[in-house]
Amino acid sequence: MAEPVRITFLGGLGEIGRNCAAVELGGRILLLDCGLMFPDLEMPGVDLVLPDFTWLRQNAARVEGCVVTHGHEDHAGGLSFLLRELSFPIYGSALTLGLARNRLEEAGVLDRTELITVRDGERRMIGPFDVEFIPVTHSVPHGFATAFHTPQGVILHSGDFKLDLTPVDGRLTDLARIGAIASQEGVRLLLSDSTNAEEPGYTASESSVGETLRIIFRDHADKRVIVTCFASHIHRVQQVAEIAIASGRTIATLGRSMAKNMALARDMGLLQIPDASIVDIDKIGDLDPRRVCVISTGSQGEPMSALALMAAGENKRLKVGEGDLVILSSHAIPGNEMNVGKVIDGLHRRGAEVIHSGIADVHVSGHAMQGELSTLLAIARPEHFIPVHGEYRHLTHHSRLAMKMGVATEKVLLAEDGDVVELSDSGLDFAGEVPAGYLYVDGIVGDVGHGVLRDRLVLAEEGVVLVVVTVDSRSGEVLTGPEIITRGWVFEREAEGLLEEARKVVLARLEQVALDDGGTDFEVMKRHVRTALAKFINERTRRRPMIVPVVMEV
Repeated sequence: MAEPVRITFLGGLGEIGRNCAAVELGGRILLLDCGLMFPDLEMPGVDLVLPDFTWLRQNAARVEGCVVTHGHEDHAGGLSFLLRELSFPIYGSALTLGLARNRLEEAGVLDRTELITVRDGERRMIGPFDVEFIPVTHSVPHGFATAFHTPQGVILHSGDFKLDLTPVDGRLTDLARIGAIASQEGVRLLLSDSTNAEEPGYTASESSVGETLRIIFRDHADKRVIVTCFASHIHRVQQVAEIAIASGRTIATLGRSMAKNMALARDMGLLQIPDASIVDIDKIGDLDPRRVCVISTGSQGEPMSALALMAAGENKRLKVGEGDLVILSSHAIPGNEMNVGKVIDGLHRRGAEVIHSGIADVHVSGHAMQGELSTLLAIARPEHFIPVHGEYRHLTHHSRLAMKMGVATEKVLLAEDGDVVELSDSGLDFAGEVPAGYLYVDGIVGDVGHGVLRDRLVLAEEGVVLVVVTVDSRSGEVLTGPEIITRGWVFEREAEGLLEEARKVVLARLEQVALDDGGTDFEVMKRHVRTALAKFINERTRRRPMIVPVVMEV
């Protein structure tokens, strides 16, 4: 009887982001990615969302390392937080580790890990794990699918991928190797990217964006061009740079992450831009604007990003106006649509012309659509299937697609965050649950709980009313107050009559409490203040602000 293999899903199954799974074999744990998620509108004040690391902390001594499939934040951004509590080596391509190093250095945790480079097609033993790294194309170079050769057969994880037949760097998804594994050993379990599982057809090649950009540059030869994209999208940057240079333009970068990533990619030979074609952003004022191309961060409309500051007229290094063309070479991440729209409006107000993916093909996805997902299923021919990396609707569509492609219905598992599955001689089945809630990060700490978020939402939607009263510690008699201070409930200057009525209601209740109890239980007094004022506010305004009673004793 062969030893079973367990997979614990800590994130990425039910949302876009927080991708993190743990493979267990021989009493050891190998992490597969450790990503973060960006907050949505229901998470006010939250900067980042991480996987719940409780289970990993409890099993810290068993963690062998972490394999990072590629360099995007939703797969590697959580490492700088987890390494504060655990210590383990990280495996990935040279570029992936280069991108991760910058974040780990900034967080001061680089000394808690060892960065171990793996190459295309390499097969390596990591503790008891026999891991093979298979090239795939994605929107960041040098991504991997990972094949775990286990006593239960091959477990293949697709990573984030697409089947780009004409990639910018010529590095194709190695379908031949996946086919060879399927023919020789067989794929016992496939875990596959579900991001575009709802979308029919095939994802366009990254090279197609270059054709669109080339036409746009040609048609706007009389304007300064500013292109924004993800700083990790080295292939997009390469295409923009080639087109800019071919049209006689000099390139400048704007945004710290863009400058860092371009420097890293150039050092590694992944980005080919001559030194003579690059100029410091502070010197572009001396150049003919029609001979300048700025490559900038901020394509998601982040509030303090280079592009957002441009739109607000507050970027100290670059002011946009009527002579500028701004190209947003990206799609808005779900939840960021409002920020991106606001930035586009701001750029138009300043007179700039704006081209985005809604009006021109200036972006393509890095994720496989149904045609490509079906192709992978046909080549891998897995016995069992679990869709990963997507919201629940994406996972559902991918499950149906797998069944359509011949995977038996009973061998398709629709797992979610926190699920533990076990692959054994008898098949694949659920084997328990672990904590897998959201860990909210505000600033540099992850101590924002659901209670804090709930309070923030109440404050945002209904406001707060602060009631301050001073009472005699012996008799309970009200000495001063109650004073009512409100923010976000009513405007005090325009509601003096309402606030005066509220004071009378609170005072009457406090006097009644002192009369009935004859004592000074201040917690009881606070509760009565809150109850009386809440009832009054609801009756008079049909609102439910947060009420904070402050009872001071003298």
